[in-house]
Amino acid sequence: MIENTASDVVAAGRIEIGGKTYMRDGACSLVPVELVKPQAALEDETVRKIMGFARELSAQIARFRGHTFEDLGEFEALLAQEYDSAKGGRKGNKTFMSFDCCQKIQVQVADTVDFGPQLQNAKALIDECLNEWAADSRPEIRAIVTRAFNTDKEGQINKSEIFMLLRLDIEDARWRRAMDAIREAMRVVGSKTYIRFYEREAPDAQWRAITIDLAKA
Repeated sequence: MIENTASDVVAAGRIEIGGKTYMRDGACSLVPVELVKPQAALEDETVRKIMGFARELSAQIARFRGHTFEDLGEFEALLAQEYDSAKGGRKGNKTFMSFDCCQKIQVQVADTVDFGPQLQNAKALIDECLNEWAADSRPEIRAIVTRAFNTDKEGQINKSEIFMLLRLDIEDARWRRAMDAIREAMRVVGSKTYIRFYEREAPDAQWRAITIDLAKA
């Protein structure tokens, strides 16, 4: 392995030592460029080029997000100071609209919900109900219960199916106690703020999202 010195020149994945150019491989060894396969060198160059653009775009989006929240915060501060008014609902969700109603910005706060030990009490009560109902219980209810309490690959319960149980209208007192136990087990462990942008051609037209997420572009 050849060690580089303080006088090395490092640029675009190439390292120059004593007038000779090398590329560092996955084992951190320096390989002379003439020994690197052309297709590997071309792939390296392509990846580094795209990554350069990606870093610039990521930094630009981060600045845009920061400026957006700063501008909206200043607007809300002005509303509070000059007009004794405020935007947003109880959980912090807000919508800002242009005067012609053709452009809007939505700020949404999504809570991250987890479940405490009371969830096991709920499962025991639900099992009692299903065992007693036996053949009288609808198979779709059993399926929802099975999916709700089966863990996924990360060992997490299926939260969407848990919430589905809460929407079932069942009068059995134990079932209702189980649903109360689920509600008691729910706890907010964090939240994340999302900002979304929409526009439309006319006030009666459909909204069209302005996509910034690269995966959805």
